[in-house]
Amino acid sequence: MDTNINYVYRSSASRLTIAAHLFGILSIILLLVWLLHYRGGIEYDSDNPDRVFNVHPFLMVFGFIFFAGEAIMAYKTVSGQRIVQKYIHMLFHLTALVLGVIGICAVFKFHDMRNLADMYSLHSWIGIGTFCLYCLQWLFGFVLFLVPGASERTKRRMLPWHMFWGRLLLFMAICAALTGLMEKSSFLQLQYHRENRLMNFLGLSILLFGIFVDLSAVLAHYV
Repeated sequence: MDTNINYVYRSSASRLTIAAHLFGILSIILLLVWLLHYRGGIEYDSDNPDRVFNVHPFLMVFGFIFFAGEAIMAYKTVSGQRIVQKYIHMLFHLTALVLGVIGICAVFKFHDMRNLADMYSLHSWIGIGTFCLYCLQWLFGFVLFLVPGASERTKRRMLPWHMFWGRLLLFMAICAALTGLMEKSSFLQLQYHRENRLMNFLGLSILLFGIFVDLSAVLAHYV
């Protein structure tokens, strides 16, 4: 490909990556303001069920969605040796998985403390389905691309599918987060309230983070 075209793609991908990081950081700030100022704090071992619950949105957004997006951008937009990119990509995804497990355990613990039913909402169905597929995606990528044995032809054939599922699962996780915010807002019966507006901006920033992660990865593919 022409060097000038490569430069244009690289510059565009870099600017979009910066935008993705800005929206990711904004999401974390808004999330912390919501949970610490309006919802009473974050504590897994608390006797207060609400503080236990707050671990769930914090780790599913900061731990799961943010690190998943970082994993995609680290592999596609950061210069370096391919093997180093692969290991950073894998470790970011593994971090997302570990923190996601803790976040899911927190919401089940909250349900036990409040004697609530589990897995009854659309949010929970999308969320647990996304997480299970994410685990399979990580195992598939680890075995195929990091464990010696697979042929280069097989890797080339499966790479587009791996990339497709990675991007799809990021947006499925974002969908789960947005439905979760809507569900929580309906439980709290918030209407035209500062907290409700904050939650709306939080959801919008999470969505924009995912969009810019995807755009930066797509353009980086052509560099």
